[in-house]
Amino acid sequence: MKFIDDYGADQPFAMMVGFTGPHCPYDPDERFLEGIDESKIPEAAPEVPGHTPQLRQGNIDGNVRPWNGVDYTEFRDETKHTVRKHYSGLVQQIDYEVGAIIDALRNKGLLENTYVVLASDHGDYLGDHNLIGKASFYESAIRVPMMAMGPGIEAGQVQDGMVELRDVTATMLSWAGIDQPAWYDAQPLPGNGMPGDEGRENIFGLLGDGWMNFDGRYKLHKYRTGESLLFDMLNDPQEQVNLFENPEFADIVRRLEIELTQELMASIEGSMDDRLAQNGDMSQDPTFGYESWNRPWPNSPRTSEATYEKPPRG
Repeated sequence: MKFIDDYGADQPFAMMVGFTGPHCPYDPDERFLEGIDESKIPEAAPEVPGHTPQLRQGNIDGNVRPWNGVDYTEFRDETKHTVRKHYSGLVQQIDYEVGAIIDALRNKGLLENTYVVLASDHGDYLGDHNLIGKASFYESAIRVPMMAMGPGIEAGQVQDGMVELRDVTATMLSWAGIDQPAWYDAQPLPGNGMPGDEGRENIFGLLGDGWMNFDGRYKLHKYRTGESLLFDMLNDPQEQVNLFENPEFADIVRRLEIELTQELMASIEGSMDDRLAQNGDMSQDPTFGYESWNRPWPNSPRTSEATYEKPPRG
């Protein structure tokens, strides 16, 4: 707010404001706990025995370490309710702070000429599946809020296309009139007045100990522990029925696994691009090997398409 008041009108600016919450230790200013209707706080999604017992144990072991020091071996319903209430207070606290920034832009006469994006980097289980925190691909951990406003953007619209947080980068480049490099893995956000045309076909998630492929309906989780999950997010939004071993969904599992494998291979190839001695047929470049030669980096994205026939998405 001070920056906007003191410098905001001098010249164009780009600003990132990061908040530490909502996050553990779930300690909102007490004023933001007042007036919370506890009857509207949703209950945690139940834990299904056998789904991810090793993930649950890792969750316990991780949180008992000194950085947090909380033992969630016994995670009672009343504790989950308290955490959810306090998390709600933290959300309201962030809303208050964001509102103050919006007011500062309005008071300076900059609101109508400023693009604003509000998003988060991850969610929180808050007791869902008997877990706390994040670091898997259950819905409550990977879903994030995302809102955008600015010149020419139609107010009040809701877009259902699948997007990722990295797409904010491509969107900001478009707003600034800067061409996006061909090798970028971001794409502009869609919407009326937004620079993008459509959402993504798949959302891939990559952690050190787990991978995910979500096609908008079916979500595949695979973990280093060997635990594998498939959920129909249309009919099972709380991820209670694991379809991974169900033979009726074998084609869907196969398709999602093929798409995930292709994404992993492309990621590995991209990460090694700067260390490859040769990319493609560089030897056909007349300057190759001479002092004036410059190695192209990053390498142009491959255009070859997979030759296998995808099973239907239904």
